[in-house]
Amino acid sequence: MLSQLHRRMNRFWHDDRTLEQSDPEFIELFSRFAYREVIDEPGANDPELDDALRSMAILATLVACQGRDEYEVMLPVALRSGLTAVKVKEMLYQANAYLGLGRVLPFLKLTNTMLYELNLALPLPGQSTTDESTRRRQGARKRAEILGEEADHGDGPGDRAANDDPTRLPKHIQKWITDDFFGDYHTRSGLDTREREIIALCLLSGQGSDAPTLSRAVKANIRVGNSRHLLIAVISQCVPYIGYPRSVETLRCIMRETPDGSRCAGDEDR
Repeated sequence: MLSQLHRRMNRFWHDDRTLEQSDPEFIELFSRFAYREVIDEPGANDPELDDALRSMAILATLVACQGRDEYEVMLPVALRSGLTAVKVKEMLYQANAYLGLGRVLPFLKLTNTMLYELNLALPLPGQSTTDESTRRRQGARKRAEILGEEADHGDGPGDRAANDDPTRLPKHIQKWITDDFFGDYHTRSGLDTREREIIALCLLSGQGSDAPTLSRAVKANIRVGNSRHLLIAVISQCVPYIGYPRSVETLRCIMRETPDGSRCAGDEDR
């Protein structure tokens, strides 16, 4: 898969006469790091990190950091690596809940154009599992599964002393988080819960979320069964696309939220 990506990137760079002529050293530096060092590093790999999951994580990160040109290069390779069109679309739909339509719409339109070029019929099969009458109940269940917390709309038993909390979210936002964020998006089929939480961490990391938000996402990943080492491997694969500061901040949150002392292949004291 990565050899295909390397070839596509070379064509992309060499088709752009400005880059080929002005930045040959940069092209060599990036290619050597992204397509050899990162891919071959044991600590940046995991038995569960196959090409499809690697591709999906990178695509989500590129959407989050608005890397449209690289996304366009990566998407055809990802589809050939085993990542399905349904999973790509589900990643984009979920990204809307994290990034907003303003940042996701260009990638959705680009993806549709490329799927049409591959002669895939659109729309793809629907993946919604809720409707207006079930989204709140299913959303509350999914929220509890992922975050380990009950939905709080300010009108139930959990309301007791919460009114004195100056940082408490307004009632309508709490309701939307349950109904829309979880009930509409996280209950969809096409991706399982573990995949969705990996995507969530990549979206938050790629857009440069703060440490408390990243830590919350790490805890959610661990809660649904994604291992410490898998998360390290996923974020390590994204380093070439979002750089070190955002990647390192996410990795520090992973290490901090998994302080069980378990050693992972490739972990070393620096």
